[in-house]
Amino acid sequence: MITHGDVQPVDPAKWARSPFELDRTSEPGKLLGRGTEDDKGPIATALYAMKSIQDKKVLLRKRVELYVYMAEESDWEPLKEFLKTHTPPDINITIDAEYPVVTAEKGYGSIKLSLPADAALPSATAPVLRSLTGGFFGSQIPEDARATIEHATAALEAQIRARAQQQQGMRYTFERQGETLTVKALGVSAHSSKPEDGLNAISMLADALNVQPWTGTQAADMLSFLNQLVGTGLYGEKFGQIAYRDAFMGPMTVAPTVLKQNNGELELNINLRRPQGKTAYALRQQVLDAFNGWKAQRHVAAELQVQIGEPWLQTSAPQIPTLLTVFSHYTGITDPQPVAIGGGTNSRLFPNAVSFGPAMPHTVYTGHSEHEFITEKQLLLNLQMYTAALIELAK
Repeated sequence: MITHGDVQPVDPAKWARSPFELDRTSEPGKLLGRGTEDDKGPIATALYAMKSIQDKKVLLRKRVELYVYMAEESDWEPLKEFLKTHTPPDINITIDAEYPVVTAEKGYGSIKLSLPADAALPSATAPVLRSLTGGFFGSQIPEDARATIEHATAALEAQIRARAQQQQGMRYTFERQGETLTVKALGVSAHSSKPEDGLNAISMLADALNVQPWTGTQAADMLSFLNQLVGTGLYGEKFGQIAYRDAFMGPMTVAPTVLKQNNGELELNINLRRPQGKTAYALRQQVLDAFNGWKAQRHVAAELQVQIGEPWLQTSAPQIPTLLTVFSHYTGITDPQPVAIGGGTNSRLFPNAVSFGPAMPHTVYTGHSEHEFITEKQLLLNLQMYTAALIELAK
């Protein structure tokens, strides 16, 4: 059994109690904290499954090992280095995804847009979009974004408010200091591999500000890029020809995750999760074609970096039927089938590896969010299924 012990960053201000202490009281029935679902909860569950087998003196014919490495999936180098001198087991289960059994993962990709620093602007009385920022880290759907507008009229504020009110689930605050208006957007954070579980504050704020043409600043150029090529959709529908889907793996997802100032430049990071069905070269070229078209139209000195990862598919792992049987027995779900996910796990590094939990299908995955939890009921169900799976595969 394989997983990681490291966790993602966290904003403590968004939690009822410290996100690094297990909170069992704020929401009865839930275990809240960073890592409860991704992936400290599964580590504890696996350890107790192994202990229960040992305590009951179940006779096993195969050795059971738990691999925990202290990095997120963004850094596989420590695990790769370890595997250079260590022979892994023939059958492997990662516990960092969802049920019933994960046999396919989309490829991880990223787009980074950089816009040069603003030149000194002449004095103006018309509204100016001075700043636009948002997001926390690259694998989280951002729930916070903000914009600052100078020389903002009451009429302009009313237009933005009216457009923002059309966005279901989003919350906005408007703060004024003289003629300077700050607009803050609050969405819902989620794992960037499942953008449908969140509300992207960067995309939604850009849409709310799309009430007039904006020019003259890097923030205005960034707003143009977001509204013309990204939009509020999830699948790259507006980004030239990049959108596509696979019958098993599903659609590619395109999610802006971090928008920040960096040494005067304004940088936007976009997270891609792509299925099989298109080559990395073709997708990269389509991204560049769409960007170059926007750049020529906008007349801006922008730079783009593109990284495209490969999707992964497992078709022959011998433990798949056993895992499906265990899942069906303990959940009562008949005829479960393997699934694909948008995330990437350590299954790619091990022979005959598939993912088995800890999240149930068709439920919101809370890892990477600012409201991460696992229910006590699910934790105990995972313990039953992990114990049974180990016994069935090792006896």
